[in-house]
Amino acid sequence: MNRLLLLEDDPNLAKTLIKYLKFNHYEVDWAKDGEEAIELSYQNEYLLYLFDINVPLLNGIDLLQSLREAEDFTPTIIISAMVDVASVTKGFMAGADDYLKKPFDPEELLVRIKVKTASLKDRIEVGEYTLDLHTKEIYRQGERLFLGNVQKNLLIALMKHYPNPVSYDELMLLLDKPNENALRVNIAKLKKTLNLEIKSIRGVGYKLL
Repeated sequence: MNRLLLLEDDPNLAKTLIKYLKFNHYEVDWAKDGEEAIELSYQNEYLLYLFDINVPLLNGIDLLQSLREAEDFTPTIIISAMVDVASVTKGFMAGADDYLKKPFDPEELLVRIKVKTASLKDRIEVGEYTLDLHTKEIYRQGERLFLGNVQKNLLIALMKHYPNPVSYDELMLLLDKPNENALRVNIAKLKKTLNLEIKSIRGVGYKLL
């Protein structure tokens, strides 16, 4: 689950962040006011919250405090132009895990998201397959798979990027002797051995279906 909830009333900033985060394999739900954000938080499960403070109806700090009182401890990054000591203190007292000053580079936000969520994820599930991110072992319906190193690493890459494609360049790095024929052969073997649906995305790479 790579789903984030963004509370931001500036449509230009919101659209920029959504585009950037989606490119980096995150799904983003966008709330334009605090009431919409609290409804979405009840309806869905999120990896992380990104909350602005000055938004309509219910500000980000009051929203976060309400969520924490309801025992919702989803990691939260406050993104705000308000960086005075009082505002920052209120954010952390309400339960924020991090505080990022506007304007900011989206790449810095991405780094902070990864740091705050790294310890939360210990596995990835795609259909009947499970990848243990600590041991790098892959299981099918609870049974460990034994694959050659190249095919195992290809499958790990495909699972980590699911449902997005993995680029040809990235997959090539996983081969003993990188070339297009070797990549096609190994992908074909994966599909046949495990009965996987792997689609070639022309000009991009491969993805799991």
